[in-house]
Amino acid sequence: MSAALQFVDVQLSYGARQVINGISCGFVPGQVTGLVGPNGAGKTTLLRLGLGLLVPGSGEVTLLGRSLRQWDAQDRARALAYLPQSNEAHWPMLARRVVALGRLPHEASLKRLRGADEEAIAKALARCDATGLADRRMDGISAGERARVLLARALATQAPVLLADEPAAHLDPGHQLQLMQLLREEAGRGTAVCVTLHDLALAVRFCDRLLVMKAGRIVAAGAPAAALSDEVLAEVFGVGALRLNDQGGRELLLIRSLEEG
Repeated sequence: MSAALQFVDVQLSYGARQVINGISCGFVPGQVTGLVGPNGAGKTTLLRLGLGLLVPGSGEVTLLGRSLRQWDAQDRARALAYLPQSNEAHWPMLARRVVALGRLPHEASLKRLRGADEEAIAKALARCDATGLADRRMDGISAGERARVLLARALATQAPVLLADEPAAHLDPGHQLQLMQLLREEAGRGTAVCVTLHDLALAVRFCDRLLVMKAGRIVAAGAPAAALSDEVLAEVFGVGALRLNDQGGRELLLIRSLEEG
């Protein structure tokens, strides 16, 4: 299956510093692709290139088979949903109104939503188990509840591509698992999902494929357990791992220091 969002030999520099160096990869419909790597590896920058917020110095980014440069801003916003890194949305605003922001690319008016907009908002809230939060203010709900509302905002766009930047950061373990399961379910509906993660155990458990980044390059790619080989873990992250299997036979990682052997 062809990638919904494709990078072809993409490079980007900030002055003399090259931050993305010859990256070629793609995000496929129906899959969760994880971007992992240490701080400063270029993960968020790659997402910003995919969103059209940055323009590559060379190479090409294509969206649904067409150069990203050829998309106008509104059409691009309909095709690309974005869940940003921070969920510190302490706004005196009802959660339902926040989710409604996801309909703006469809020329929705927040003062008068159309039937299709109301339906998309209701479905997004339900899928994120956030219907009961709809009439509560964002500054009066917990971090985990805010994360569900912000994901619902992204889902309300009904875009074929969803990019999520560290969505599990600052959440407790239970809410991390819940959020990652929601991303898996969204991929199951045919969306191409890409998520940046620092938690390698979450990445192995929930992603179909991993791209491991270091210093602006992809140094390993493939099925999670294979991409995070012992050699890659040591070279990129400076850690080792104990490898276990869950009841379904899927490999799990227990991260440990290299000194532990």
